[in-house]
Amino acid sequence: MNKEAIHARLSSLQTKAFIAGVIGAVLCVVGAFTDTRQFFISYLSGYLFWLGVVLGCFGFLMIHHLTGGGWGFPVRRFFEAAIMTLPLMMLLFLPVCFGLHHLYLWTDPHAVAADPVMRHRSGYMNAPAFFIRAAVFFVPWSGVAFVMNKWSFQQDATTGAEPTRKLRTLSGPGIVLYPLTATFVFVDWILSLEPDWLSTMFLVLIVVGQMLTGLAFVIMLLAWLGNLEPFPTIVTPATFHQLGMLLLAFVMLWTYMAFGELLIIYSGNQPHEIAWYLHRIAGGWKGVVWFLFLFHFIIPFFLLLSRELKSNVPVLAGIAGTVFLAHMVDTWWLIAPSFYRTGIHFHWLDIAAPVGVGGIWIATFAMRLKNRPLLVRNDPRQSYDYEK
Repeated sequence: MNKEAIHARLSSLQTKAFIAGVIGAVLCVVGAFTDTRQFFISYLSGYLFWLGVVLGCFGFLMIHHLTGGGWGFPVRRFFEAAIMTLPLMMLLFLPVCFGLHHLYLWTDPHAVAADPVMRHRSGYMNAPAFFIRAAVFFVPWSGVAFVMNKWSFQQDATTGAEPTRKLRTLSGPGIVLYPLTATFVFVDWILSLEPDWLSTMFLVLIVVGQMLTGLAFVIMLLAWLGNLEPFPTIVTPATFHQLGMLLLAFVMLWTYMAFGELLIIYSGNQPHEIAWYLHRIAGGWKGVVWFLFLFHFIIPFFLLLSRELKSNVPVLAGIAGTVFLAHMVDTWWLIAPSFYRTGIHFHWLDIAAPVGVGGIWIATFAMRLKNRPLLVRNDPRQSYDYEK
């Protein structure tokens, strides 16, 4: 089995991503000195998007361990390499910690004293509690990721089924733990940007969006690497069709939840709820909404209805890339209007920050991926006919 071609391709990706990441990071440092508040706004948006890719891969990895679907075997190493970057994401979270007073109104004692809602929540929404909760959730995420990778490699070395059973047993509570902990995390990191606004569906929508981007990422990666050994032995158009069906399902689920939340809040017409949407359609922000409607739902949805297009590798990769970029815009749209409520505001840091974080993350991901076998071995459920 010739591994040199795929190793060279991953090494090239690692080098190019690292260079882009360094350039983005340097620009972010410049931005931090020239426009400090904007740097933290842009960095939070870029960071949350790439963390979402990691956590989305985390969720899909556990789903695969629970179901054993044939769609997961070609991309399982992608998921595993992604979740092993969680310690890096913990490190990259530090700039957010240093920028709390630029991002969150509840860090301002005068604002808290003047707002009864923030006074009521001050026991929960305060800087020490924010840091503690972030650590409490990052540590178990990283721990579970380490254990899952360890047991996966143990399965490669044995024909016994015990490592697979342990992975399935861990994934049961893990798939519950992920959205539960993410709920607390994104209350802190996103919802509290506007402390007077609450939505229970919003947090689930964030998790669904993360899984959608994680899936889109591995589809693009498999399309890029699928013609190199060892993938041609198991990857067929049927494999991409299965992944395309999953992508369609999550595009529909994300849209259903996003529209459902809007419909409920619009129907209730409560000032403290509807205001969140009002300044997200003010001025040029309305154009962003139309962009998301077209590229996050309409175009991917209708293209993915076709069986032929789901089995067409370049087309499916293009659809996945469209969803991936659209969700990056969606993450920015969730963050930026909290600070610019009268109309659209775009800054060069809104590109530099996701490029910086993403470049460093992709370089680390590629390093992890190229140093491991790209196909799982000895999984007792790996007896699927991929032509079906």
